[in-house]
Amino acid sequence: MKNILLTGSTGFVGRQVLLRLVADNFQVQASIRNNNAGLPGAVNRHQVGDLLPNTNWQAALKGVDCVIHAAARVHVMNDQAPDSLAAFREVNVSGTLNLARQAAQEGVKRFIFISSIKVNGEGTPQGVAFKPADQAAPMDSYGASKLEAENALMSIGTETGMEIVIIRPPLVYGSGVKGNFLSLLKLAGTSLPLPLGAVNNNRSMVYLGNLVDLIVTCIGHPNAANQLFLASDCHDISTTQLLSRIRALMNKPKLLVPVPAFLFRLLGTVTGKRAIVDRLFGSLQVDSRNTKELLGWTPPYTVEQGLTDTVSSFLKTGKQDK
Repeated sequence: MKNILLTGSTGFVGRQVLLRLVADNFQVQASIRNNNAGLPGAVNRHQVGDLLPNTNWQAALKGVDCVIHAAARVHVMNDQAPDSLAAFREVNVSGTLNLARQAAQEGVKRFIFISSIKVNGEGTPQGVAFKPADQAAPMDSYGASKLEAENALMSIGTETGMEIVIIRPPLVYGSGVKGNFLSLLKLAGTSLPLPLGAVNNNRSMVYLGNLVDLIVTCIGHPNAANQLFLASDCHDISTTQLLSRIRALMNKPKLLVPVPAFLFRLLGTVTGKRAIVDRLFGSLQVDSRNTKELLGWTPPYTVEQGLTDTVSSFLKTGKQDK
């Protein structure tokens, strides 16, 4: 499978997938919203507009062997959409299924869908990891839309014979990271003492380079067909350990003060910020053994290498507090 259609090619994950595909000499078709997207010259651009239920993919799918679908309406805190589930469904479900049906009609052999661990839920008891066979339990509209898309894609695969591959990553970090991880980098970049020295949780994450390597592995691996894979670095870390390592990489003093977690949870409940507190203090672990065993895959980068790249990129942008 050498002719690949990649959606979301200008996004945080998609951009790095694109660069890897070009480096590995795949023939790449990249869907873009407009012609202003800065893409490598070796890439064939297809301006298809937004990911919607009526988007025409015919030209972009011509001769394609495999679709990597990384485009999505992404999860954001404090979503302002009047009906957030309907907004997520239009893009992540209806838009995705429209693409998949057209892909099957064009004879595409494999469809790789980048989903989210939010399909499983928002957290795990410490020492208990999500597994592929666990019953899904999404807690927000984004996770629910990803689950609906997964289920419908598997049905399309059964009906048409197109192979479906689903990858659920947890928090993805790396060069150019945004969202909560960027906020954590900014917090660590200050010289202020932080009351996060006693957070004994376990969090699974996946470095961008590892996720990209897994996606590319799934393009042609025979054991990937019609499988669900959970992605991680295969090395869990606590919030305290994470902040300590980030500050060390920034050459800043550790200055992490041990404060009991129950005080933060109480404060979070009072201020309406409990979800943020739960992300800082709660555990979310992913069991990637099935991924490693079926594919013979091992993350090529360590957590240390991933954090070094992430922090180095952050410092170069000058976004850290002075």
